[in-house]
Amino acid sequence: MRVEVYPGKEAVVDFDPSLTFECVDDCTWCCRHGVLLYEKDFLELAERESLSAAVAQFRGRDFVRREPKADDHPHAAEDGQACFFLREDGLCALHAEHDWKPARCSVFPLEVHVESGDIHVSVREEAHEHCDGLDVSERRVVEHLDAFLPELLWNLDDPTTKVEL
Repeated sequence: MRVEVYPGKEAVVDFDPSLTFECVDDCTWCCRHGVLLYEKDFLELAERESLSAAVAQFRGRDFVRREPKADDHPHAAEDGQACFFLREDGLCALHAEHDWKPARCSVFPLEVHVESGDIHVSVREEAHEHCDGLDVSERRVVEHLDAFLPELLWNLDDPTTKVEL
């Protein structure tokens, strides 16, 4: 199913259009991953925070690094790490303090890839097991794709959002 997300910018929806999503308190599953920074995100992050503390390079790409959290941190992954900006209270420092987040964070729990020149949107396979916000509200994802898919994705050479570290 094709959906116009922005004027003249369509995405192919590869998930059940009845899917709903709403972030729920204390989930933070999305904050346990490294966050790829597109160039625009990198520049915007530099306006808000120290890049030397928060960003690492891997295979020539910039990521918000994961860091070890306190032993009793309730939101860390099984390896004890989480996003640099994940606070003890389970909130994102960037979102809570700057009302901003990188494009990749907006996309969760969705995944974007390009096929035959079209942007395809699906639900991350792991999200069905780990993301508590799926199918818990009335907010249909397909009707709010602009909240998940920043317009800059259509301007990138490779907007693929799932990159294995």
